[in-house]
Formats: sequence, C-alpha cells, structure tokens
Amino acid sequence: MTANAVKKQKPAISEPEVTPALAKTYGMKADEFERMEKILGRLPTYTELGIFSVMWSEHCSYKSSRLHLGKLPTKAPWVIQGPGENAGVIDIGDGQAAVFKMESHNHPSYIEPYQGAATGVGGIMRDVFTMGARPIANLNALRFGEPSHPKTRTLVAGVVAGIGGYGNCIGVPTVGGETNFHKSYNGNILVNAMTVGLADQDKIYYASGAGVGQPIVYVGSKTGRDGIHGATMASAEFTDGSKDNRPTVQVGDPFTEKLLIEACLELMQSDAIISIQDMGAAGLTSSAVEIASKGNIGVVLNLDEVPQREQNMTPYEIMLSESQERMLMILKPEHEAAARKIFEKWDLDFAVIGTTTDDQHLKLNMYGTCWCDIPVPPLVDQSPMYDRPSVPPVKPAAIDNSAFPSKDILGDLKKLLACPDLASKRWIWEQYDSLVMGETIFSPGISATQSRRAGDAALVKIEGKKKALAMSSDVTPRYCYADPYEGGKQAVAESWRNLTAVGAKPLAVTNNLNFGNPEKPEIMGQFIGCLEGMGEACRALDYPIVSGNVSLYNETSGTGILPTPTIGGVGLANDYAKTAGLGFVAEGESILLIGETKGHLGQSLFLREIYSKEEGSAPPVDLRAERTNGDLVRTMIEDGTITACHDVSDGGVLVALAEMAMAAGIGAQIESSDNSSGFWFGEDQARYIVTTTQPDLIITAAEIGGICVKRLGVTGGNTLTLQGAGSAKVAELVEKNESWLPRFMAGRS
Repeated sequence: MTANAVKKQKPAISEPEVTPALAKTYGMKADEFERMEKILGRLPTYTELGIFSVMWSEHCSYKSSRLHLGKLPTKAPWVIQGPGENAGVIDIGDGQAAVFKMESHNHPSYIEPYQGAATGVGGIMRDVFTMGARPIANLNALRFGEPSHPKTRTLVAGVVAGIGGYGNCIGVPTVGGETNFHKSYNGNILVNAMTVGLADQDKIYYASGAGVGQPIVYVGSKTGRDGIHGATMASAEFTDGSKDNRPTVQVGDPFTEKLLIEACLELMQSDAIISIQDMGAAGLTSSAVEIASKGNIGVVLNLDEVPQREQNMTPYEIMLSESQERMLMILKPEHEAAARKIFEKWDLDFAVIGTTTDDQHLKLNMYGTCWCDIPVPPLVDQSPMYDRPSVPPVKPAAIDNSAFPSKDILGDLKKLLACPDLASKRWIWEQYDSLVMGETIFSPGISATQSRRAGDAALVKIEGKKKALAMSSDVTPRYCYADPYEGGKQAVAESWRNLTAVGAKPLAVTNNLNFGNPEKPEIMGQFIGCLEGMGEACRALDYPIVSGNVSLYNETSGTGILPTPTIGGVGLANDYAKTAGLGFVAEGESILLIGETKGHLGQSLFLREIYSKEEGSAPPVDLRAERTNGDLVRTMIEDGTITACHDVSDGGVLVALAEMAMAAGIGAQIESSDNSSGFWFGEDQARYIVTTTQPDLIITAAEIGGICVKRLGVTGGNTLTLQGAGSAKVAELVEKNESWLPRFMAGRS
C-alpha cells in the first residue's frame, strides 16, 4: 500500500459542462475555444479545459508579447543560456556561471500582500536553483500608490514583511532594489523579485527531457487547493471585486524551500537528473508540459500518487494548484532509490507519479479513469499569438526651463531628499538580512552611521575568488510614459551606469515588463516603444537580455499603471578591491562631473515635487556617450584613479552630491557659476560624479576621449556648501532624508 492509498476512494466528482461560455469565464476567447476543439478533435473534458486555459493565458503563453520579444538581443559570447529556460545563464570565468531572472507577483501581492510578496521571492529562487545554481542574492523593485491612498501603508507593510520573512528564513541576502510611489499604482502595485545564483558551468540543468520509460518524480511539499487559477488571475485586470481572488494566492513556507534547495543541490552533485522543472505558475500543468515539450516526449501521470494535503482533490485541482515549494524531475531509473533517500533525509515528499512515453501526449489518470489526453506539440506550438493594434503615444512638448526657477536651491534640495521617491528606505531594508552568507560588499541604502559601504549597485563577492558580481534593478516609469522609446533606452542605460559606477563590467540583463491592458492600442504602443528603446540600448552597450517576465493587465477598473519595464542588470568585477562606492572617502579630494549637462527638467523630480507638474519630454539618451563615458569611468575605477563614484539620475547633480555626502558623513565645497534649476536638478543622462586625488589625469583622459568634464569642488567639512547659495549641514540632510518613511509608516505623515 502506498502512502496515498487512503485517498484512493473515488469521490463523487461533479464537473460543469464544458461550453464556450464557461471557457470565457477562464479568459478563453471564442476563437481560442474553437482552436482547442480542433486540436483535440472533440470537446475537452473539464480538466483539459483548465489545462488549455492556463497554458494559453497571458501569464503563461505571452500571447500579446511573444511577437515583439523575439526582436530583443539575447546573444553574446558570454551568454550560455538565453530566454526560454527557467533562468538566464552567463559565463563569469573560472568555469563558473551566474544564473539569474526577475519575475513579478503583482496581482497576488495586492490581494494578499504578505503571501503574495513572500511566494514571489520563493518562486524566483526556485527558478534559479532549478538550473543547478545556489542563490547568492535577492533584489526587488517595488511600486506603490500615492502615500495618501488609504491602502498604501498597509500594502507597504505587508509586502516588505513578506519579502523579509521569506528571504531571511531561506538565508539568502536581499542586497538591493528600489521603492517608488505614484498614483498610477493605487489599485495595482508592482512587486518584482530578482534572484542571482552561482553555478558550475558543467552542472547546469535544463527542463528538456529525454528517453522513454524514465520515471517522473514529484518532490517537495504536498499539493493543496491554494493558488488554483493563479495564472489566470494574473492575466486579467482588477475590478472592485478582486478581493474575492484571495484563494488564488499561494501560501509559502520558506523553511521547506530551504530544505528543497539543499536536497536538490545535493542530488545535482550526482548524475541522477535528466530534467528538472519548478512548479510555478499553473503548477503541475506547466512543469509537465514544459518537460514534455522541450524533450519531445510524452508524459503519463498517475495523479493518485501525487502527495496531497487535502482530501478528495480532483484531477482539475491537482493539475491547476499552485502550491509552493514543489519540483518535477525526470530521473535515471538506476538513481531513483538514492534520490529518494536524499529527499527523505531532508524530510521532503518524494513520489514517482508517472513515466515518459514516445507519443508526445499529456495523459492524466486518477481513480482508474483517464481525465486528460492532450497532444503536447499543438498545445504549445498553436498557443495564441496576437499582433495587437498599437498607437504610438503623443510625446509631450519640451518645457521652458526659465518658467521653473529654483528660488531656494538648498531648500529645494531638502524637499527633494524628503520626498517619497528619494527618501531613505532604511525602514524597508533594515527588515531584510543583507549580510547573511557573509559575501556582501555593497548593500542597500547604507548611510554614514553604518560600517558598510553603499554603491550604485549591490556587490557580492564570490567565495574563494577576488571577483564579485554586481547587480541592480532600474527603471524610470515617468520617462517611459512620456516617451516609451527614450524611457526604454534610459532604463537599460541607467542599469548599465549603476554597474559601471561600482567598477563592474555590465554583462547581461533580465527584465520585468509591467504594463496595462494590451488590448488597448495606446498601451500596446507603450509596450512596443519601450521594447524598441530597450533593444537599441542593449545592442549599443553589448548588454543582452537573457531572461525575463511580462506582466500585463496591470489595471484596476480601466486605470492602468505607468509603463514600468524594470531592468535587472548583472555585471562582473574582476577584483572587488578595485571597486568604488558612492560615498566620499576622504577630505580634500577633487569632485568632478563627467558627462554633458544641458539642464533637462522635463519629467524631472524637481518639476514634480517643487512645481507639482508632470510635464515635458523625457531626457534623450545618447548611447554613444553612455558607452564612452562609462568605459572611461570603469577604467579609472579599476586603476584606482577614481575613489568614489555615483551616477546622476533622479534629482540631478545636487541630489547626487548630497547622497555622496550623506553616505560618508563628509561635506563638500562646491563652486559653480551656474545656479540655474536646470544645472542643479536637471536629469540629463550619461553623467557621473566622481572623486579623485588626481583630477588632472581624469580631465586629460576625458578631453582626449571627447568627453565633457567639469570641476565641481572639493570634499571636506560637515556641510554641503554651494557658492552663492549658502550651505546645509550634512547631518540636517540626513535627518530630512531619513525621517519621511518611518513617519509615514507610523501614521504621522
């Protein structure tokens, strides 16, 4: 008698009649229903309808985006595995590989903030260790509604607690990310989670199966009824009744995930695994279909053998459950017994639930009945793909800077440092363990009161090596809204700059493409424009996209989010001792501005926070200048000429200077004949502020390369002093920067 024999009594299963009307409630259109019937040559069973509906959902099939994703650059000599697997893989030398991906858990996190965010972290970590990599770092990119919205504080608290609660228990450091606020996210927050892992190149595992008669093995947690229709829910707009979707949100258990990581990595040291796949969106359905499709094989599953934590589950429920911490494997038969011992040692379920066949069909048996017989190739190859109508957005006109002067430069600086987007996120990152594993060099948001350094990118050293991986997440949605093409370029360029600013060579990108309803031509126009800009920037910077996720239908009652194509960048520093943080390192060092300043105020935080206007054009991105300026900066960090470096982004030059001062507790005396708002707060691209003891060397090198460079002043003292504009104590700037978020979360602002 098997462990699950007590559940073998067939329950009274009453399934609804399968009709086009029923299929419509699952997001399947009439023509898609007809296509399904043609593939099967008959009406589907209820279980088959469920499988088609999730596999053809936006979340799983990318039916609105596949056409355009194929135009992105994905190859480079250092790319081992691009899009199409659980995660991307790049060569980082010494026979090692970095494995990484970013995914969204937007809808679940709005419905159930703690579990939605927690299971988002768990899911992306499984994508990485499924490939044979040990996760070494997590990042996240969070977008919430305006602080005055009644739900924002609760959502922030729940999401942050979920990320920290799951990641901290697993023992993987959360080393970076970003958190922003805007009214467009009032009804649809964004929770994008990224994991970076480390693997040996000869121990990379893929989802493709091979051979006939191989055992299909289920490992991990038991299957319950949580998360059913999660993929379908994530493929639709929110409505006022979306709170009723709470049962579609998965429930995570980080302690089980930790055991699963260790058991899988232990088994991966042997030669037992032919194929392995995480049970993510669509659960057992997607993992079984992936293995069958990529291996050109068939799969027969005996669902009686699936470990279940609830009584009388139906085949439909088992196949569509998105219970967490589960994996599907194809093993070499001779290793089955040894594999079982490993998982039992780690107190995890291990069950042989099926076998591979040569007929390329997915067949499901339970209670002595066949509930599903679907040919896999057409299920995958004939999934819908739409070339949806699109309308390019109307680009706003440029603004006249003279209409928006700064009447109090240092006063405006203080207002910017205290605004929700720029305010310190210490309240958030102190809830994350950024130092576990002991390899973190640069971690999030570190101020002068901390012993650790902050950098524009997180930096995690590789055990036993001099090298370190740099990583960041970046996007500026207001730019993408004003001009999707330039906004897409800027998101990639800022990611590239942030890696460069710590002295790392940018290698590759993962992304999370968050947009509204693609059936609206204006939203599709945003999507296409952003992708075109991203693609151009990735090609110009030799920065290919190796993995990613698309999250559409981020709307509530017809109101969509700002287009938010989050870029997760990964780079390599060959010697972590030759890197640069963003804080000033000593008094008496020269401060230089590298890159041309024209004073672009359109779509700037200055315009929004000081004048309450979201107007003007997005800043143009000169990709040649990005590459030229960045290559100079990186070279001079590596040779020790640059001692500190910070890219100029939100808030412009003065905010960047203030952040460098606050990170070190060291002031600066700044000399400038230009006290215009455009110079101090404009958000021109391709710029860095650097410190050095050898300014003439940098100036000469810049002039030879045709790069604009400007002396700004010198570090020292305890104030930030501007010629002709007064001074502000660094401690006061820190207090302004640090106070907003704790006050907000305590309900005092």
